[in-house]
Amino acid sequence: MSRVSIIIPTLNEASCLGRTLRQLTLLDPPAWEVLVVDGGSEDETVVTAKRNFKLFSPATEVQVRSCAKRGRSVQMNYGASLATGEILCFLHADTLVPDDLVAVIEETLADKTVACGGFISVMAGAQRTHWGISLVNYLKTYCFPLLFKPQLFFQGLRLLVGDQVMFCRRSDFWECGGFDEALPIMEDGDLCLRLLPKGQIRMVNRIVQSSDRRVARWGTLKAIAIYVYIGILWGIGVDANYLKQFYQDIR
Repeated sequence: MSRVSIIIPTLNEASCLGRTLRQLTLLDPPAWEVLVVDGGSEDETVVTAKRNFKLFSPATEVQVRSCAKRGRSVQMNYGASLATGEILCFLHADTLVPDDLVAVIEETLADKTVACGGFISVMAGAQRTHWGISLVNYLKTYCFPLLFKPQLFFQGLRLLVGDQVMFCRRSDFWECGGFDEALPIMEDGDLCLRLLPKGQIRMVNRIVQSSDRRVARWGTLKAIAIYVYIGILWGIGVDANYLKQFYQDIR
């Protein structure tokens, strides 16, 4: 059985981190370790992490670390540098995972032709489930690589994003250079491209639940337009620094 290290980058995530961590205490089999890498939160994120760490069994090593530099890519790379598991799993603080997460990850990467995997992300909140946006996000995993990078699509490229809980082997992650810390957005799609020589990028037929806070702020139609627009621009090679203006942080 492989050891799975779960890395959670945080920045002012006190409102949702506790629920995510409590869900991780239910994993069967348990994760090898859970690392919360904070980027300088000004709320109770760190306190929330430490309080919920008490709920984990001794089988899972848990720790919260502060990253000297803020940024999701930077924080995830820092967490990966601390991780001791053979497999790295990158989890957003507002995403809930199935109880058999570790088993699904191990089964997927047992196939040596697979370099990286992720789940189907269903976007939901307290009031509703956003099936339309969830469908759009599902389709773009396949459609954007097929439309804009067809030669790579048929080699196994899929466009995974952070909400889909990406995972890969630690050795492959570092051999391809980890996340590009210069990218303010689409660092996940960039990682998929660089991992492809190691094997296929696969979306497994299981779901995770992601927060709808962006949709709640933007509205459904605007959210769909932004997601599609960013995906198209990524596909044609537009600079990530330009794309960032359409995808501001929302807490």
